[in-house]
Amino acid sequence: MEIKHISQFTPNFVIKSFGSTAKGQVVDSCELTNKNGVTIQVISLGATLTSLKMPLKNGDVVDVVLGFDNLESYIKSFEIEGAPYFGAIVGRYAGRIKDSVFQLNGKKIQLSANNSNHSLHGGIDNFSRKIWTIKNVKAGENPSITLTYFSISGEENYPGDLNVEITYTLTEENELVLDYSATTTEDTVINLTHHTYFNLDGHEGSVLNQELQLPSKKTVEITNEGVPTGKIIEVANTEFDFTTTRSCPASIDNSFVIDNNEVVVATLKSSKNNLKMEVITDQPSVHIYVGGKTDVILENKDAVEYHSQSGICFETQNFPDAPNQSQFPNAVLKPLETYKQKTIYKLQEF
Repeated sequence: MEIKHISQFTPNFVIKSFGSTAKGQVVDSCELTNKNGVTIQVISLGATLTSLKMPLKNGDVVDVVLGFDNLESYIKSFEIEGAPYFGAIVGRYAGRIKDSVFQLNGKKIQLSANNSNHSLHGGIDNFSRKIWTIKNVKAGENPSITLTYFSISGEENYPGDLNVEITYTLTEENELVLDYSATTTEDTVINLTHHTYFNLDGHEGSVLNQELQLPSKKTVEITNEGVPTGKIIEVANTEFDFTTTRSCPASIDNSFVIDNNEVVVATLKSSKNNLKMEVITDQPSVHIYVGGKTDVILENKDAVEYHSQSGICFETQNFPDAPNQSQFPNAVLKPLETYKQKTIYKLQEF
């Protein structure tokens, strides 16, 4: 592991233990700080972003992501109905796969169902529940942390040994950059995403007074169980038209189609903190989700009681159920190929 200091006086990263699992596995946390005083914390369970603290011009510091104070709550959160996946890397396949089954090279692949009859976010024992390995920490300008996970062939019944890597970089322009890569030993399907709930007013607030803009003119049509029908529909004159700025919806769970010429695929603004976040990605869609909450048995950060409008997710990814929809973007990764994804969350005051 590369460990450097920004100067002999001020290291801009800190690594420490975040606790241990019931099996005695140690979970580490790493905090990175840029020259502007923006800090992020990432833990090795699920390669999870637990905080993103932004200093404001008025002297306040706002934590713009939801999360828990302790490891036990992160672990327990996957045992409740409607697990929130706070800040986690999601895989092997993000989103829903209809009836928990798909065909690959003429072979039927049966997955475990964890969302009605469907497979959601990689199934029961998914990447978000795994302990990742900290491969590298880079200090100095644009500090970063790289974590890896090895998914053995047959895990959740997905074929192929899969080596996954994620790098979080905190730039000096207050960008959180996520670089993903993966390789496989045999044909498999893959769709990784990041599941942070953002709130520019602070994680104790509500997103309903914040403004959302999505340039997308199309969305993936879904059934009442949230599974794609296979159709792509226009958002014009529907509740999903965010091409002009509107208040955040109280509930949404939909994938928006990204055109190749779109650079910023989503913008969130808070008039309370004069804070703006832009989402930039190379993925074919951004899934917008508002509606998550946590159970009272879980200890949220700072003892805050989260509710269904506490945060909004921008899950940049391929389309849900793409392995079953030939007209959707390809989700198959082959040996000798490398899966790549890049997403940027850029914060700035206005």
